[in-house]
Amino acid sequence: MRLQYLSPRISKRALTTGGYDPFRQFRSQFDRLFEDFFGDEGVPATRGEAAAPAISPNLDVAESDKAYEIAVELPGVAEKDLDVTVSDGVLAIKGEKRSESEEKDKNYHRVERSYGSFERRLTLPAEVDAEKIDAGFANGVLMVTIPKAEGAKETVKKIAIKSA
Repeated sequence: MRLQYLSPRISKRALTTGGYDPFRQFRSQFDRLFEDFFGDEGVPATRGEAAAPAISPNLDVAESDKAYEIAVELPGVAEKDLDVTVSDGVLAIKGEKRSESEEKDKNYHRVERSYGSFERRLTLPAEVDAEKIDAGFANGVLMVTIPKAEGAKETVKKIAIKSA
């Protein structure tokens, strides 16, 4: 048997343009499976019903010696539509992406932009100073800085194991 029969068929164009990504295709099919089953509210969607995409902003979490920094991508969201709170050790980022005025005479062929409310919750580590959390918003990116508490140094203690 020739080796070409065992490998997936990939066009030369896809290889040269970087268009072929088997993991992206798998993830897309896997996501579609869950969206079809659960819909956008956790209820199985009926066949043929398109599930509305949920808004879940992407974020990056970084740590330095003095603080944690969270960058949240929020393109198309206005600062006035954002709410950042902390309660019981949980940071909540809530907001709404509002739709632009729609023109009735347009005949859309494809709509991929999503609108609506979103919320992301992150459990904070115990060694943060919740009173000094700071947030800034510029160019569609929300930056939240969470300073570590004074004296919150990571300590490692070796635990002795006793024979039974």
